[in-house]
Amino acid sequence: MKGLGKNMKRIVILSFILFLAACGTDEETGSESANDADKINIVTTIAQIGEPLSVIGGDRVEVNSLMGPSVDPHLYQATQGDISTIDEADLIFYNGLDLEANMVDIFNEISESKPVLALGETISPDALLEDEEGAIDPHIWFDFHLWEEALFKAVEELKAYAPDDAEYFEENWNDYLSELEEVKQHAEKLADIPAELRVLVTAHDAFGYFGNLHDIEVIGLQGLSTEGEVGISDINETIEIIKENQVPAIFVETSINDSTIQAVLEGAQDEDAEVELGGELYSDAMGEAGTEEGTYIGMYKHNVDIIYEALTGEEAD
Repeated sequence: MKGLGKNMKRIVILSFILFLAACGTDEETGSESANDADKINIVTTIAQIGEPLSVIGGDRVEVNSLMGPSVDPHLYQATQGDISTIDEADLIFYNGLDLEANMVDIFNEISESKPVLALGETISPDALLEDEEGAIDPHIWFDFHLWEEALFKAVEELKAYAPDDAEYFEENWNDYLSELEEVKQHAEKLADIPAELRVLVTAHDAFGYFGNLHDIEVIGLQGLSTEGEVGISDINETIEIIKENQVPAIFVETSINDSTIQAVLEGAQDEDAEVELGGELYSDAMGEAGTEEGTYIGMYKHNVDIIYEALTGEEAD
């Protein structure tokens, strides 16, 4: 180093220290990295897919959901980081049915080199709902029978990818089915909502399958996709529905700006309608990871309880 200047000496020494630190890190975490490398790398778009698969896959999988809490999948644009994450995945699962409309080309291209499954597109077309213009409703997770069917197809794909772990996945799947039965029983309280109060007003039309399953009329201020605009006429029509049906509560959604629902609420109250904000529902996104609402089962139970309490005025059991 005799011929090196002071700055160059510092650079050489610093580089040597960083090299030693990196070597030490590799020695300390090498076994963990090896374990992670053995796991099946699953990438999903929404957590409604990712969280159940992380439970069913257990310690044999690593699941990464691209769209977290409060993220609107209708408008989501893939980042460069997402492209890298997708490229490194072993298996990719997304909802399909145009929920992630801006990512379809990416999935079509990547499907030529690795397994990619659109869960919604495994469902029989006869079971899917359409709006007045013929657009398919992609929010199938709100019918837990359809979602069970869709998740089953994902589990079968997982078992086919890792046949040595198929029995393990099957056991976890059966355990998960037991938990889904509890959700179905929890939702039975919705049948106790009086007929005249069975109207669910939300920010956008995400609860069609929920309403169809539980015999509740659903009014979405916005259409199936959040890309559409909400006009004054939409707000006024919703206010008239609230007044005519004496709707006691309307709801905001965690992934949608609440300004339009607030406008409906204020407009209805200005016309002496006895309506209030019923609470916040999870629609296109779930809650924070690590919370009950960050699970599919917890999210569904939360929505059931919030809707029941707001429409009946009684506390959910």
